[in-house]
Amino acid sequence: MKTLNLGILAHVDAGKTSLTERLLHTAGIIGELGSVDDGSTQTDTLALERARGITIKAAVVSFAVGDVTVNLIDTPGHPDFIAEVERALGVLDGAVLVLSAVEGVQAQTRVLMRTLRRLGIPVLLFVNKIDRRGADPDRVFREIAAKLTPSVVAMDPVEPDRVIDLLATLDEDLLTEYLTDPEVFTPSRLHAELTAKVADGLAYPVYFGSAITGAGIDALRDGIENLLPSKENTADGPLSGTVFKVERGPGGEKLAYVRLFSGSLAVRDKVPLGDGEGKVTAISVFDNGSVVPSGSVVAGRIAKLSGLDVRIGDVLGSGPGHGREALFSPPTLETVVSPVRPAERGPLHQALTQLTEQDPLIGLRHDEIRQETSVSLYGEVQKEVIQATLADEYGIEVTFSETTTICVERVSGVGSAVELIGKAPNPFLATVGLRVEPGSPGSGISFRLEVELGSMPYSFIKAVEDAVKETLREGVHGWEVLDCVVTMTHSGYYARQSHAHGTFDKSMSSTAGDFRNLTPLVLMAALCEAGTTVHEPMHRFVLQTPADTLGPVTALLAQARAVPRTTLTRGETAELDGEIPAAKTHEVHQLLPSATRGEGAMETAFHGYRPVRGPAPSRSRTDHNPLDRKEYLLRVLRRA
Repeated sequence: MKTLNLGILAHVDAGKTSLTERLLHTAGIIGELGSVDDGSTQTDTLALERARGITIKAAVVSFAVGDVTVNLIDTPGHPDFIAEVERALGVLDGAVLVLSAVEGVQAQTRVLMRTLRRLGIPVLLFVNKIDRRGADPDRVFREIAAKLTPSVVAMDPVEPDRVIDLLATLDEDLLTEYLTDPEVFTPSRLHAELTAKVADGLAYPVYFGSAITGAGIDALRDGIENLLPSKENTADGPLSGTVFKVERGPGGEKLAYVRLFSGSLAVRDKVPLGDGEGKVTAISVFDNGSVVPSGSVVAGRIAKLSGLDVRIGDVLGSGPGHGREALFSPPTLETVVSPVRPAERGPLHQALTQLTEQDPLIGLRHDEIRQETSVSLYGEVQKEVIQATLADEYGIEVTFSETTTICVERVSGVGSAVELIGKAPNPFLATVGLRVEPGSPGSGISFRLEVELGSMPYSFIKAVEDAVKETLREGVHGWEVLDCVVTMTHSGYYARQSHAHGTFDKSMSSTAGDFRNLTPLVLMAALCEAGTTVHEPMHRFVLQTPADTLGPVTALLAQARAVPRTTLTRGETAELDGEIPAAKTHEVHQLLPSATRGEGAMETAFHGYRPVRGPAPSRSRTDHNPLDRKEYLLRVLRRA
């Protein structure tokens, strides 16, 4: 038996969950179609998903197409839940990208297709809702070719000349062969060549239909079975798997969704996990619409494992990992979460910590002084989901502060500082010297040594490195510092001292704690000397509006500090693109209808960071404030 791990992706409301229902119904898994509006679909199982009619969590369901077992992963379409999509992409063999025959190519469609192409994931496109008023499949096909990829071919019905034209543009050798002897391109040869180009992420078949009526579904199923690359299930090779989803069972136990890329797993197996190991206590696999217990699982399958203390992104086994780099933008919004009942501050923090296991991009910042916990977000809908989840699953009612934008800091120059052991005002038994300088964009935090690795115990050097990375989460202005190089220039310590009978004397001996506590003071002094610049998140925008409203739209963009790059006018429609501060996108979306008689539309996507104009915004600190030496020492020494 072969397995295909298939993702269903789309812009919100394009109909991907309805398509999932139709595929399950056609496969005989369900006897009656569920409805998104009625909250009766198979994959939207959360109460909030059923209530709002949107997908929030990726869900897995299995069905058979011919001799292929399809593990279908239904992903969210709303951009607030793009993290769920990112994790699913790491385990896919292929994908179906769904578009609406009415709305056509939308903002999220572009983001998803760009990412799928970059990863080389084989893709079939399905233009849904051809039965709806306003549907224009021909226009949407032209949009796909113009805005997503020109390497498309319509598959309803399949016309050999169209397939040959596409293959000829992709492969000069095939073009030469066709011109020499066109008779060799039989239907089977064309199918084989198209299948190869689809598998290589070079060709994109486009299907048309309706998930509601079932039109075009048989053709799409044929494409899933015959054009997308399925894998033979085999236990060969070393164990290698990736955790792409974590949830909690009825008893609070962790359940890990794992895609196995090689090897096999059985109940009671001990699994290498980073520096440790875990023991699998139960395995479930997806089979014909159900989740069934199994004694083992082999490569190619997706399984739900119990007994492992893992996080999303963890690699199981000693084989090569298959985790992918971050694919989409980081969250750019932040809000403070407060319990309605003050006595629940502790349980709230624990609940939020558990939620980060299921969604690592919900970043937490806990301020012990103010007893406040902040979470990072993609949007307002995600805030509602967190609020409902805390109430339904943990019984904790919460409120949120006004959402603010998450900025970052970048190092402006070079700065250095050093504190010597035994020399005032250094109260710690450690010498630490650090130099900080800018790194290249996207390089992250680099820690380097100008001291000999053997000059002191490695645990002390590691304590400095860990403290550096922790401290840089809050720079001079309180924002995370990105892309810099920190070099350790000085080191020193007191060796272990003992009294008679081998009693350890901590007051005369350096410990890792001395280095952890001293490093923030040294690093922040170096950062202040180097200087940092606060950058705000920017979105790239494409805005279409009636040409006669260009004046009011331009004024609206200027008020929002947007920077238009190009303006094109085609007939009665004008199109602008440029950059806009992420903090202003919601405001523009709200004001755009009144400025354009309701006809304007704007697509936005994260486009990096830009220095803030004017006074640099700051954020309250949660790190005992190493910028204030007296305050920092009082808190740290009291804690020690």
